Amino acid sequence: MRWALVKVCLAVTAMVVVAFAVPLGLVVKEMARDRAFSNAEREAAAVAPALSITTDRDKLERVVASAGADRGMAVHIPAPRGGTAVDIGRQRAAGRDIATVRKLGRASTTEVAGGSTLLQPVALGSGAIAVVEVYVPESEVTHGVFTAWAVLAAVGLALVVGSVAVADRLGVRMVRPARRLVEGAHELGEGKLGSRVPEDGPTELRLAAAAFNSMADQVVQLLANERELAADLSHRLRTPLTVLRLNAASLGDGPAAEQTRAAVAQLEREVDTIIRTAREAKPQTAAAGPGAGCDAAEVVRERMGFWSALAEDEGRKWRVAGADRPVRIPVARADLAAALDALLGNVFRHTAEGTAFAVDVHNADDAVIVLVSDAGQGIRDPEAAMARGRGSGAAGSTGLGLDIVRRLAESTGGDVRIGSSVLGGTEVRIWIQLDDGKPVRKGHRGSMRRRRSRRQAGEGGRRGGGEPPEKTVSTFNRSRSLP
Repeated sequence: MRWALVKVCLAVTAMVVVAFAVPLGLVVKEMARDRAFSNAEREAAAVAPALSITTDRDKLERVVASAGADRGMAVHIPAPRGGTAVDIGRQRAAGRDIATVRKLGRASTTEVAGGSTLLQPVALGSGAIAVVEVYVPESEVTHGVFTAWAVLAAVGLALVVGSVAVADRLGVRMVRPARRLVEGAHELGEGKLGSRVPEDGPTELRLAAAAFNSMADQVVQLLANERELAADLSHRLRTPLTVLRLNAASLGDGPAAEQTRAAVAQLEREVDTIIRTAREAKPQTAAAGPGAGCDAAEVVRERMGFWSALAEDEGRKWRVAGADRPVRIPVARADLAAALDALLGNVFRHTAEGTAFAVDVHNADDAVIVLVSDAGQGIRDPEAAMARGRGSGAAGSTGLGLDIVRRLAESTGGDVRIGSSVLGGTEVRIWIQLDDGKPVRKGHRGSMRRRRSRRQAGEGGRRGGGEPPEKTVSTFNRSRSLP
């Protein structure tokens, strides 16, 4: 906007300067010419009285010398009857031009080498017509013209520079508030909820800044209300958790009792964490720093150890593959554990007792794939299940489980897919993009998918079948039988 305004002012001022300076320069040139020929007419008029009195050569030479012979004045007197013509001074005009002026009886100018001449007719006492020739050099015709043109050019340049400077100041006055508005929007988007924009500048920008500040205040208020609501709802869980803890304490000894007490304690810790996080004044929007993450294999083994007790109670066969060696991923341990618990909880909640399930971990160069599959009835519409995010409508289904898993994967640039497993039921694939030193930008997920699709297509071509990645992973699963 700033440079556009400067360019407009530069163009307009330049056109105005040209429109006025060019005609004015031509007028100055014409005035200098008129001044030079006016002086020549005065010199010629100074000789006319002497010519009307006498035609004596000596007297006329003195008159011409006193009137400006050094400037190129000449007098041409026609020859009287029976006499000779008298020419005083240097003749520069052509003879035919002098004869024409004598015949017409009016002054005329003609171009000669180095300038121009003024031919002025003068009537003599004898009735003949003498011609006074006054030479006007080119330097006198253009005297002061170039100086005037230089002054006009300097004035025009000063006007252009002044208009550009004024336009630049006006542009700064307009651009600076707009730039502050952009910076404020970026800061608010980065989670700096205290960011506000000064309400100054032009009227439109002041109104925009006021609207932005009002919006920011409303966002802060809405977030505060949501935090309070989350904290209040989480706090309501303390009473049933206390009952569960007391009941778990009365279970006595045994592995099942210890696992139950551990689960209740973990649930209490999770609720406390939710309450503290909800009460914080600032949202946690910063990405994990270098070196942050966890061992996915260790987390998988730990969570499967937790769910194995319930699986044995329900007669479910289960299997873990690919978790026998460390697999580092740029995800917090608690986040991965929450995602696995959400998927495994769905298996126990939405499949019948005795349904087998498996968890596989695949480690690639640029990504880690975690597969959670079961032998249940499957999901009829996987895309709707991912897009819905509101649960299946059954009792106890809120739709938050898949949303937790999706946000975990997308935070690394990966994604989540739902398909059919080799066990005959549902397979949820979590693609976790490994940290390659490049920041994950919004919109990166789409480009990552395209790159991965091309890579998978190429691998399928090398395998000869062009099979989709889900089928390839399923083939890998088929080679490992459940216990």
